Amino acid sequence: MMQKDHVYAEPLAHIQDFRFDDAVADVFPDMIQRSVPGYQTIIQTIGKLTARYQQDNSHYYDLGCSLGAASLAMRRHISAANSKVIAVDNSQAMIERCQRHLLAFRSDVPVEAVLGDIRQTPIEQAAVVVINFTLQFLPPEDRDALIQRIYKGLKPGGILILSEKFKTDDNITNDLLIDLYHDFKRANGYSELEISQKRTALENVMRPDTLATHATRLQQAGFSAHNLWFQCFNFCSMFAIKDA
Repeated sequence: MMQKDHVYAEPLAHIQDFRFDDAVADVFPDMIQRSVPGYQTIIQTIGKLTARYQQDNSHYYDLGCSLGAASLAMRRHISAANSKVIAVDNSQAMIERCQRHLLAFRSDVPVEAVLGDIRQTPIEQAAVVVINFTLQFLPPEDRDALIQRIYKGLKPGGILILSEKFKTDDNITNDLLIDLYHDFKRANGYSELEISQKRTALENVMRPDTLATHATRLQQAGFSAHNLWFQCFNFCSMFAIKDA
């Protein structure tokens, strides 16, 4: 049974920076469903895009895998020969639970769950790379280099799927999107206290980019074909395809 997210339900004297620790990992499925609009649509589409862009003799990367939802979606849709999914996260709590989730579903496609820093993960012979709400947690100065390494590690015709929370330069638009998002969280049962405390916890660790910044970064890395395919409030998912 899915555990309910009550991480920020009680008043905290001191709100620490958000961490993907045991407390978060235990309630993560509930947290993500109630906090990220369109999450299931994104996961399902990652599977469909994997089926479309799979190649024989290839790797499939889930960078910042958390509990492995994207890894499982990719694995379910891979039929190409000699394929391997590589799931990477820097949280011991997440990787331990990810490994258990992977073992719960049988498949001929191997998945390697790796505890590590995605900024240092070799990207080689990749048909599909997924970064699902993870880039926003990296220091901004490290993001360009990661996308450039992914581009180089993708095979011709390979695809990057990038999901992120984003901001806008227009304060009126940005405030409206945030208000709509908070209404979404209220509708999913989060209290004003939970919304406020979690927002404070995320302030120093999650720094979203604008959509224009993402587009520029993808283009400068070498992706000539890239676009936004999903948006709900201030959450989105993009794809970028390496020329074949």
